[in-house]
Amino acid sequence: MLEGPLDLARSRILVTNDDGIHAPGLKVLERVARALSNDVWVVAPEIEQSGAGHSLTLRRPLTTRQLSKRRFAVDGTPTDCVLVAVSHLMPRRGPDLVLSGVNRGANLGEDVTYSGTVSAALEATLIGLPAIALSQVRDGTHPVKWQTAEHHAADVIRRLTRFGWSKGVLMNVNFPNVPANAVTGVQLATQGRRVASIEIVPVTDPGGRPYLWIGDFTSDEALEKGTDLAAVEAGAIAVTPLHIDLTHQGMMRKMKQDFA
Repeated sequence: MLEGPLDLARSRILVTNDDGIHAPGLKVLERVARALSNDVWVVAPEIEQSGAGHSLTLRRPLTTRQLSKRRFAVDGTPTDCVLVAVSHLMPRRGPDLVLSGVNRGANLGEDVTYSGTVSAALEATLIGLPAIALSQVRDGTHPVKWQTAEHHAADVIRRLTRFGWSKGVLMNVNFPNVPANAVTGVQLATQGRRVASIEIVPVTDPGGRPYLWIGDFTSDEALEKGTDLAAVEAGAIAVTPLHIDLTHQGMMRKMKQDFA
């Protein structure tokens, strides 16, 4: 929860991700964070954890490897990383802000339920820390436009931390797949839904044995206007406040009539 404006220059910032400690997007976010504060800690998964969602490692011990001052790798999930950072690596003073990303690829629409990037921010929110998930949209066939996220991220973070957030809210930011100078603005957007579903691709191994490969969504076409999907399609940076309370209040009111 962010009760009021955050003085970023005096803040302790925790940076994490789901693409792993060596991911280029993490390096981008580290540079962004260090431009905002001199007190930056990095705690990220040892290997890629894309699609890990809000999972915890419960049936085996974790190891933590220190790479340099205030920079650690954890052989677990993004959620593990936030917990280890706050409860073990930073016991005397926790972070004032958690930044997760920059993810290699979008976290739009249904993605937020699968995303380890968003889930790291979600875990921070559950602990009571303000958190922002950041992702760079890509098309899969061309180099990722990291410069777009790097150029605009600091300004977006500053804007988001200038006011208080409601309890249980985290911010989801997606940078469009356009050059930095072609961004059309910052747009508040609702979480969208895609027209298409996830692709399942049958493949065979070198021995001819059949397997199934879970692919990506076949299309990022949005069902409705005003969504995060529609915003990035128009070249805008999509900002969506997400809430940890998944209760549908409208349905709750409707059901109360029958359950009274």
